[in-house]
Amino acid sequence: MTHEIIISGFGGQGVMAIGKSIAEAGMKEGMDVSWLPSYGPEMRGGTANCSVVLSHNPIISPLVQNPTELIAMNKPSLIKFEPAVTAGGLILVNSSIIEIKTTRTDVTSAYIPCLEIATELGNLKVANMVMLGAYIEATKVVSVETIREMLVHMFTGPKAALVELNIEALRRGAACIK
Repeated sequence: MTHEIIISGFGGQGVMAIGKSIAEAGMKEGMDVSWLPSYGPEMRGGTANCSVVLSHNPIISPLVQNPTELIAMNKPSLIKFEPAVTAGGLILVNSSIIEIKTTRTDVTSAYIPCLEIATELGNLKVANMVMLGAYIEATKVVSVETIREMLVHMFTGPKAALVELNIEALRRGAACIK
């Protein structure tokens, strides 16, 4: 199966990190992948989204017109991309800042309180990892163990303590789906 994903939100929410993590995990697991970032005119606080394609077949184009999955980290992203999601697709909504529900009845929607969970964990910067954990649990497209290995390599030296925090954020996000 080919997964065509749009991850979207404000700059600074870790949208690109979610997409890059999914793409790198897919590559480590032997899939063909593409990751295509798109930024608004400003970085932090502006709009940002990325398209990720994961497949066991060659990828024809990195452009995602009709995603099989949408991760909406803010309301403008949900409004913009919800209509494009394929029937039978998945929409993950950051319910911490998106007060509306999806309008589609032909997709599966899940509401993840990313900021509340990150606050409970003591670090708002892991809100994106909460959403990543929910995505991995909902789709099983990549292994959480692959992400864990990536975190160990990413956070070394004085930042090594961040590994467990991020892994707990992944677990808490996954628990929102279970």
